[in-house]
Amino acid sequence: MSRSQKRKTRTSAKSVDEAVSLALAELGAENDDVNIEIVDEGAKGFLGLGAKDAVVDVSIKDAPAFAAKQFLSRLLAAMDLTVDINIKCEDNLMTIDLSGDNMGIVIGKRGDTLDSLQYLASLIVNQETDEYIKVTIDTENYRAKRAEALTSLSQRLADKVARTGKKFTLEPMNPYERRIIHANLQDNEQVTTFSIGEDPYRRVVIAPKNRPQQRRRSFNRRPSQQAQKPKKQQSQKPLDPSIPTTYKAGYTINKRPETKDFKSFDEYLEAHKNDI
Repeated sequence: MSRSQKRKTRTSAKSVDEAVSLALAELGAENDDVNIEIVDEGAKGFLGLGAKDAVVDVSIKDAPAFAAKQFLSRLLAAMDLTVDINIKCEDNLMTIDLSGDNMGIVIGKRGDTLDSLQYLASLIVNQETDEYIKVTIDTENYRAKRAEALTSLSQRLADKVARTGKKFTLEPMNPYERRIIHANLQDNEQVTTFSIGEDPYRRVVIAPKNRPQQRRRSFNRRPSQQAQKPKKQQSQKPLDPSIPTTYKAGYTINKRPETKDFKSFDEYLEAHKNDI
Protein backbone atom coordinates (compact mmCIF):
# COMPACT_ATOMS: atom_id res chain seq x y z
CA MET A 1 0.00 0.00 0.00
CA SER A 2 1.51 3.35 -0.99
CA ARG A 3 0.81 7.01 -0.72
CA SER A 4 -0.06 7.05 -4.39
CA GLN A 5 -2.95 4.64 -3.88
CA LYS A 6 -6.36 6.26 -4.39
CA ARG A 7 -7.74 7.80 -1.20
CA LYS A 8 -10.44 9.91 -2.86
CA THR A 9 -12.92 9.25 -5.62
CA ARG A 10 -15.90 10.85 -7.38
CA THR A 11 -18.76 8.62 -8.41
CA SER A 12 -22.16 9.14 -9.97
CA ALA A 13 -25.33 7.10 -9.90
CA LYS A 14 -29.10 7.50 -10.11
CA SER A 15 -29.19 8.32 -6.37
CA VAL A 16 -26.82 9.65 -3.74
CA ASP A 17 -26.93 6.42 -1.74
CA GLU A 18 -26.06 4.38 -4.79
CA ALA A 19 -23.20 6.72 -5.67
CA VAL A 20 -21.81 6.48 -2.12
CA SER A 21 -21.99 2.67 -2.19
CA LEU A 22 -20.03 2.62 -5.43
CA ALA A 23 -17.38 4.91 -3.92
CA LEU A 24 -17.01 2.81 -0.78
CA ALA A 25 -16.58 -0.34 -2.83
CA GLU A 26 -13.94 1.36 -4.94
CA LEU A 27 -11.98 2.55 -1.90
CA GLY A 28 -12.50 -0.63 0.09
CA ALA A 29 -13.79 1.44 2.99
CA GLU A 30 -16.79 1.74 5.29
CA ASN A 31 -18.97 4.72 6.10
CA ASP A 32 -17.03 5.45 9.31
CA ASP A 33 -13.76 5.63 7.36
CA VAL A 34 -14.75 8.35 4.88
CA ASN A 35 -15.92 11.89 4.39
CA ILE A 36 -18.80 12.27 1.91
CA GLU A 37 -19.45 15.40 -0.11
CA ILE A 38 -22.52 15.59 -2.34
CA VAL A 39 -21.63 17.41 -5.52
CA ASP A 40 -25.01 16.99 -7.22
CA GLU A 41 -28.10 15.31 -5.85
CA GLY A 42 -29.30 14.58 -9.38
CA ALA A 43 -32.84 14.74 -10.76
CA LYS A 44 -35.38 12.15 -11.87
CA GLY A 45 -36.74 14.26 -14.72
CA PHE A 46 -40.12 13.80 -16.29
CA LEU A 47 -40.85 10.88 -18.56
CA GLY A 48 -37.16 10.36 -18.90
CA LEU A 49 -36.54 13.91 -19.87
CA GLY A 50 -34.17 16.05 -17.79
CA ALA A 51 -32.97 13.12 -15.67
CA LYS A 52 -29.56 13.65 -14.07
CA ASP A 53 -27.34 11.36 -11.99
CA ALA A 54 -26.26 12.20 -8.48
CA VAL A 55 -22.55 12.91 -7.99
CA VAL A 56 -20.56 12.49 -4.76
CA ASP A 57 -16.95 12.95 -3.68
CA VAL A 58 -15.81 10.39 -1.12
CA SER A 59 -12.41 10.61 0.64
CA ILE A 60 -10.65 8.72 3.41
CA LYS A 61 -10.72 10.56 6.75
CA ASP A 62 -7.42 9.31 8.20
CA ALA A 63 -5.22 7.69 5.59
CA PRO A 64 -2.61 6.22 8.01
CA ALA A 65 -5.25 4.68 10.30
CA PHE A 66 -7.22 3.38 7.35
CA ALA A 67 -4.09 1.83 5.84
CA ALA A 68 -3.31 0.07 9.14
CA LYS A 69 -6.85 -1.23 9.54
CA GLN A 70 -7.06 -2.47 5.97
CA PHE A 71 -3.69 -4.22 6.20
CA LEU A 72 -4.43 -5.94 9.51
CA SER A 73 -7.94 -6.95 8.46
CA ARG A 74 -6.68 -8.74 5.39
CA LEU A 75 -3.74 -10.36 7.17
CA LEU A 76 -5.77 -11.63 10.14
CA ALA A 77 -8.48 -12.91 7.82
CA ALA A 78 -5.79 -14.88 5.98
CA MET A 79 -4.88 -16.40 9.36
CA ASP A 80 -8.54 -17.46 9.68
CA LEU A 81 -9.05 -15.16 12.67
CA THR A 82 -12.01 -12.91 13.39
CA VAL A 83 -10.62 -9.85 15.15
CA ASP A 84 -12.05 -6.46 16.08
CA ILE A 85 -9.60 -3.65 15.33
CA ASN A 86 -9.80 -0.46 17.38
CA ILE A 87 -7.45 2.36 16.36
CA LYS A 88 -6.74 5.55 18.27
CA CYS A 89 -4.48 8.34 17.02
CA GLU A 90 -3.01 11.10 19.16
CA ASP A 91 -0.36 13.43 17.76
CA ASN A 92 2.26 11.12 16.24
CA LEU A 93 1.22 8.01 18.17
CA MET A 94 -1.13 5.33 16.85
CA THR A 95 -2.43 2.75 19.29
CA ILE A 96 -4.10 -0.36 17.86
CA ASP A 97 -5.98 -2.76 20.11
CA LEU A 98 -7.00 -6.19 18.83
CA SER A 99 -9.75 -8.23 20.44
CA GLY A 100 -11.30 -11.58 19.65
CA ASP A 101 -10.89 -15.29 20.19
CA ASN A 102 -7.57 -17.15 20.06
CA MET A 103 -5.50 -14.05 20.75
CA GLY A 104 -2.69 -16.33 21.85
CA ILE A 105 -2.04 -17.00 18.16
CA VAL A 106 -1.75 -13.26 17.55
CA ILE A 107 0.63 -12.82 20.49
CA GLY A 108 2.90 -15.75 19.66
CA LYS A 109 5.87 -16.98 21.69
CA ARG A 110 7.05 -14.18 23.99
CA GLY A 111 5.08 -11.75 21.80
CA ASP A 112 7.06 -12.49 18.62
CA THR A 113 3.99 -12.57 16.35
CA LEU A 114 2.55 -9.41 17.89
CA ASP A 115 5.89 -7.64 17.42
CA SER A 116 6.01 -8.72 13.77
CA LEU A 117 2.49 -7.38 13.15
CA GLN A 118 3.48 -4.11 14.81
CA TYR A 119 6.61 -3.79 12.68
CA LEU A 120 4.76 -4.42 9.40
CA ALA A 121 1.90 -2.10 10.37
CA SER A 122 4.42 0.63 11.13
CA LEU A 123 5.89 0.31 7.65
CA ILE A 124 2.43 0.56 6.07
CA VAL A 125 1.37 3.52 8.18
CA ASN A 126 4.48 5.58 7.55
CA GLN A 127 4.08 5.25 3.80
CA GLU A 128 0.96 7.39 4.18
CA THR A 129 2.53 10.41 5.86
CA ASP A 130 5.58 12.63 5.76
CA GLU A 131 5.88 12.73 9.56
CA TYR A 132 6.90 9.60 11.44
CA ILE A 133 4.10 7.91 13.37
CA LYS A 134 4.89 5.46 16.15
CA VAL A 135 2.62 2.41 15.99
CA THR A 136 1.84 0.20 18.99
CA ILE A 137 -0.28 -2.95 18.70
CA ASP A 138 -1.61 -4.66 21.82
CA THR A 139 -4.14 -7.32 22.75
CA GLU A 140 -5.52 -8.45 26.10
CA ASN A 141 -3.20 -5.95 27.82
CA TYR A 142 -0.22 -8.14 26.91
CA ARG A 143 2.28 -5.26 26.74
CA ALA A 144 1.65 -4.14 30.32
CA LYS A 145 1.80 -7.71 31.64
CA ARG A 146 5.04 -8.36 29.79
CA ALA A 147 6.59 -5.13 31.10
CA GLU A 148 5.66 -6.08 34.67
CA ALA A 149 7.18 -9.54 34.24
CA LEU A 150 10.42 -8.14 32.79
CA THR A 151 10.73 -5.60 35.61
CA SER A 152 10.35 -8.31 38.23
CA LEU A 153 12.78 -10.61 36.41
CA SER A 154 15.44 -7.93 36.02
CA GLN A 155 15.30 -7.11 39.73
CA ARG A 156 15.74 -10.76 40.74
CA LEU A 157 18.66 -11.19 38.34
CA ALA A 158 20.27 -7.97 39.56
CA ASP A 159 20.17 -9.28 43.14
CA LYS A 160 21.75 -12.55 42.00
CA VAL A 161 24.49 -10.77 40.07
CA ALA A 162 25.27 -8.51 43.03
CA ARG A 163 25.42 -11.53 45.34
CA THR A 164 27.56 -13.80 43.17
CA GLY A 165 29.66 -11.21 41.36
CA LYS A 166 29.00 -12.97 38.04
CA LYS A 167 27.33 -11.30 35.05
CA PHE A 168 24.12 -12.68 33.51
CA THR A 169 23.07 -12.54 29.85
CA LEU A 170 19.35 -12.56 29.10
CA GLU A 171 17.57 -14.03 26.09
CA PRO A 172 17.28 -11.97 22.86
CA MET A 173 14.76 -9.13 23.17
CA ASN A 174 13.35 -6.40 20.97
CA PRO A 175 14.35 -2.76 21.61
CA TYR A 176 11.16 -2.06 23.59
CA GLU A 177 11.81 -4.88 26.07
CA ARG A 178 15.52 -4.08 26.35
CA ARG A 179 14.63 -0.51 27.31
CA ILE A 180 12.45 -1.86 30.13
CA ILE A 181 15.44 -3.73 31.60
CA HIS A 182 17.82 -0.77 31.23
CA ALA A 183 15.33 1.71 32.71
CA ASN A 184 14.52 -0.49 35.70
CA LEU A 185 18.18 -0.98 36.68
CA GLN A 186 19.69 2.35 35.67
CA ASP A 187 19.72 3.61 39.28
CA ASN A 188 20.92 0.35 40.80
CA GLU A 189 24.15 0.95 42.73
CA GLN A 190 25.37 -2.63 42.53
CA VAL A 191 24.89 -3.59 38.86
CA THR A 192 25.08 -2.06 35.40
CA THR A 193 23.45 -3.09 32.11
CA PHE A 194 24.51 -3.04 28.48
CA SER A 195 23.48 -4.73 25.24
CA ILE A 196 25.49 -7.04 22.99
CA GLY A 197 24.91 -8.59 19.56
CA GLU A 198 22.85 -7.48 16.60
CA ASP A 199 19.08 -7.49 16.13
CA PRO A 200 17.08 -9.67 16.24
CA TYR A 201 19.51 -11.52 18.54
CA ARG A 202 20.57 -8.53 20.63
CA ARG A 203 20.70 -9.31 24.36
CA VAL A 204 20.91 -7.43 27.63
CA VAL A 205 23.79 -8.19 30.00
CA ILE A 206 23.52 -7.47 33.72
CA ALA A 207 26.98 -7.14 35.24
CA PRO A 208 28.30 -6.19 38.71
CA LYS A 209 29.68 -2.67 39.08
CA ASN A 210 32.27 -3.70 41.66
CA ARG A 211 33.28 -7.32 41.60
CA PRO A 212 33.78 -8.72 45.11
CA GLN A 213 37.26 -10.02 45.84
CA GLN A 214 37.10 -13.75 45.54
CA ARG A 215 38.73 -15.81 48.23
CA ARG A 216 41.72 -17.76 47.05
CA ARG A 217 41.13 -21.43 47.33
CA SER A 218 43.67 -23.43 49.29
CA PHE A 219 44.53 -26.88 48.05
CA ASN A 220 46.39 -29.59 49.92
CA ARG A 221 49.56 -30.08 48.00
CA ARG A 222 51.03 -33.46 47.54
CA PRO A 223 53.98 -34.24 49.76
CA SER A 224 56.28 -34.11 46.74
CA GLN A 225 55.04 -30.60 45.88
CA GLN A 226 55.27 -29.21 49.36
CA ALA A 227 58.35 -27.36 50.33
CA GLN A 228 60.34 -29.63 52.53
CA LYS A 229 61.12 -27.76 55.67
CA PRO A 230 64.53 -28.59 57.03
CA LYS A 231 64.22 -30.62 60.17
CA LYS A 232 65.60 -29.00 63.21
CA GLN A 233 68.50 -31.01 64.39
CA GLN A 234 68.44 -31.69 68.03
CA SER A 235 71.67 -31.02 69.73
CA GLN A 236 72.98 -34.07 71.48
CA LYS A 237 73.69 -33.67 75.09
CA PRO A 238 77.16 -34.72 76.12
CA LEU A 239 77.29 -38.12 77.74
CA ASP A 240 77.52 -38.23 81.47
CA PRO A 241 80.93 -39.59 82.30
CA SER A 242 79.49 -41.28 85.36
CA ILE A 243 77.33 -43.55 83.16
CA PRO A 244 79.21 -46.46 81.51
CA THR A 245 79.29 -46.24 77.76
CA THR A 246 78.17 -49.25 75.76
CA TYR A 247 78.48 -50.00 72.05
CA LYS A 248 75.78 -51.64 69.99
CA ALA A 249 75.52 -51.94 66.19
CA GLY A 250 77.65 -48.87 65.61
CA TYR A 251 75.53 -46.56 67.77
CA THR A 252 76.59 -44.89 70.95
CA ILE A 253 73.81 -45.24 73.50
CA ASN A 254 73.28 -45.05 77.19
CA LYS A 255 73.25 -48.25 79.16
CA ARG A 256 69.99 -50.15 79.04
CA PRO A 257 68.99 -53.19 81.07
CA GLU A 258 68.01 -55.29 78.08
CA THR A 259 71.35 -54.94 76.23
CA LYS A 260 74.56 -56.86 76.78
CA ASP A 261 77.27 -54.60 78.13
CA PHE A 262 80.81 -54.51 76.85
CA LYS A 263 83.63 -52.81 78.70
CA SER A 264 85.42 -51.83 75.55
CA PHE A 265 84.94 -51.62 71.81
CA ASP A 266 87.58 -54.37 71.34
CA GLU A 267 85.52 -56.65 73.58
CA TYR A 268 82.43 -55.82 71.42
CA LEU A 269 84.32 -56.74 68.27
CA GLU A 270 85.57 -59.97 69.77
CA ALA A 271 82.03 -60.97 70.67
CA HIS A 272 80.74 -60.24 67.16
CA LYS A 273 83.65 -61.47 65.09
CA ASN A 274 81.54 -64.33 63.75
CA ASP A 275 78.96 -61.83 62.47
CA ILE A 276 81.42 -60.03 60.23
